[in-house]
Amino acid sequence: MRGLQLPLSQTQRIRLQRAFEKLQSLSSKVNSDASVTVADTIPVNYEDAFLKGHGTTDLNGELVATVCGVVERINKLVYVRGLRARYKPEVGDIIVGRVVEVAQKRWRLEINFTQDAILMLSSMNMPDGIQRRRTALDELNMRGIFEENDVVCAEVRNFQHDGSLQLQARSQKYGKLEKGQLLIIDPYLVKKSKLHFHHLEQFGIDLILGRNGFIWVGEHVETRDRMVVDQANSSQQSMVLEEKDQTHTPLEMRQNICRIANAVHVLSTLGFSIDADLIMETVELSSSLKIDIHDMLGSEFHVLVAEREAERRSLMGKRRR
Repeated sequence: MRGLQLPLSQTQRIRLQRAFEKLQSLSSKVNSDASVTVADTIPVNYEDAFLKGHGTTDLNGELVATVCGVVERINKLVYVRGLRARYKPEVGDIIVGRVVEVAQKRWRLEINFTQDAILMLSSMNMPDGIQRRRTALDELNMRGIFEENDVVCAEVRNFQHDGSLQLQARSQKYGKLEKGQLLIIDPYLVKKSKLHFHHLEQFGIDLILGRNGFIWVGEHVETRDRMVVDQANSSQQSMVLEEKDQTHTPLEMRQNICRIANAVHVLSTLGFSIDADLIMETVELSSSLKIDIHDMLGSEFHVLVAEREAERRSLMGKRRR
């Protein structure tokens, strides 16, 4: 409630506060030490050895938090993952970034990290789809692949000794993203999962949840092997080229993109964790109530989403019992 900047009426403020209080009581029942503020005591078993991590310190024989965040435990390590902080990459993370520079045999991408990430020319698929050594001609044609301000999806490959981050895009599912919206939210709202690429078939839209807080909502693109296209006859090739030249996106598709993007905005404003199921529930709620796309960003819909989420979690808690 304190961080929300919405023009709420008195009734809406009371409804939203009740929804948040209900959500807080439900979360405290599930895990009492999940979130902490500064100077909160973190419960640990002092008989077993443990390691103090980031955001913790000893105070009068107790382990207390020095930052606001979520308590994480990895084997014996106990640390606090701060909220609203910059993205902290891990190897294997799916990220979405924006190209800021085309350099020698590499692109530099802004990914909401302390420094730009590097995508090497040798770490991505070539347009012809053939695995081969990169030549001087490939280096000259780098702007034909990615140029400044292009939105790119890639995977975290490794860290260099100087702390820089290297990416790779050797799969067909990675690469340039077009005909959509790039949304930027707090990275802690995107949880790591097995699936970060989602195809919303009923809307014909691709949803990519980047671990760095960059979310892509765009028109669906079929992932296909380009070598198969090379083996097709000339008439089929010409049809493919004509389709690529068409940059027009239908009005209904643009409306679907905006509706899903507004659902992400609402969920991030309320501080809810972002996943495909919750996004679709929010979109379906707006459609069932016949709420206009622009009105989704209004105060009333934020209150409705918070109440719906509190009701959903309450039902889930009852089923577990």
